[in-house]
Amino acid sequence: MTSPGWPAPLAASPLRAQVNLPGSKSLTNRYLVLAALASQPSRLRSPLRSRDTLLMADALRSLGVGIENIPTPEGIDDWHVSPGALTGGTPIYCGLASTVMRFLPPVAALAAGSVRFDGDDRARERPMRPMLQALRDLGVDIDDEGRGTMPFTVNGRGAVRGGEAVLDASASSQFVSGLLLAGARFENGVTVVHRGDRLPSQPHVSMTVETLRDCGVVVDDTEPDRWRVEPGEITGLDVQVEPDLSNAAPFIAAAAVTGGEVTIPGWPQWTTQAGDAMRNLLDRMGAEINLDRSGLTVRGSGELYGIDADLHEAGELTPVMAALAALAESPSRLRGVAHLRGHETDRIAALRTEINALGGEVTETEDGLVIKPKPLRGGLFHTYHDHRLAQAGAIIGLRVPGILIENVETTAKTLPGFTTLWRQMLASTGAELQQGRTG
Repeated sequence: MTSPGWPAPLAASPLRAQVNLPGSKSLTNRYLVLAALASQPSRLRSPLRSRDTLLMADALRSLGVGIENIPTPEGIDDWHVSPGALTGGTPIYCGLASTVMRFLPPVAALAAGSVRFDGDDRARERPMRPMLQALRDLGVDIDDEGRGTMPFTVNGRGAVRGGEAVLDASASSQFVSGLLLAGARFENGVTVVHRGDRLPSQPHVSMTVETLRDCGVVVDDTEPDRWRVEPGEITGLDVQVEPDLSNAAPFIAAAAVTGGEVTIPGWPQWTTQAGDAMRNLLDRMGAEINLDRSGLTVRGSGELYGIDADLHEAGELTPVMAALAALAESPSRLRGVAHLRGHETDRIAALRTEINALGGEVTETEDGLVIKPKPLRGGLFHTYHDHRLAQAGAIIGLRVPGILIENVETTAKTLPGFTTLWRQMLASTGAELQQGRTG
């Protein structure tokens, strides 16, 4: 009989571990796009290889970009990117990778020929209308049969007029980032103006601006909700990709849950990654945080306090924070994340449903969740093909016997080998307690 899910390891004691994580998905995919549009070859050192980044690399190859592996002594291949003339006449499959579906339409508009975009069933439900309309305003011909979602076709003409695009990016900051990344190659550059509710995940736009500047692109972001990219050359890169701090979140959360200690080597002293917010969030929940040249170390105090947190700028941390809140000693409120209803799944509804199914008390609000800790029981934790939901289930499983995580392999979207890393973290000090199956 096939097991209904992966038995999440139970922590038998406080863990002591060092976890080496691969590169950031957000940075890897931004570097890939810019390297594809650059005027010289680029080398990306220690990039992430996950479903999302491999989909990005394959899509760029289909447009005529050369991307080759370079073996390294460390065993993590670098990527050598050779830009070339962009050609259409090809389909791009996005899977569930929002960076592919939102970063590459402006690139496809620079290709000579039509490019059809499609993806997984859930990807066809994710909003694209603001991006598609913005591209039309910049002179791009797009056929989506009025859907405002995938599938759609970008009819590239080899050049884009550019100019000003006004859009509502309150559903995703990726609409802004996608336009900015290609904007220097537009004839008149691009000015992007956001008009709508508060822009989510602002650090991701800051990340885009910084990567553009690393490539010599002139960007003016001095006015709120307005970005100007001047037309000009995009220079090649030779860059080390930072560890993925959002993927680090469940591992350092494990230190707080078990009263143990976890170190993440290579944690940057300064970064635009939204996952860096975990340092402050865990500090507020009672953990001890130390960042030095060797990396970040989180030590659990044995107590886990509830929190009132606005996660608008770091929405991807919400599932991990919800799991922590469900195990805390006092209630929590997670705010500012209404946009998560349009992610890989409706993360707000999914977290409420799954934690409550284990005996929790989670209430949806207009823009988030209120979580009141209650004794939890084992059971099947559904992931809805969402890698962050799987990570949340693994955290709960550290404390609650009998947690089974459905389709844990979905974590390969951004972190291949998650279950191996998770078990290694616990096994490093004998902290893992094997679980049996629940009925």
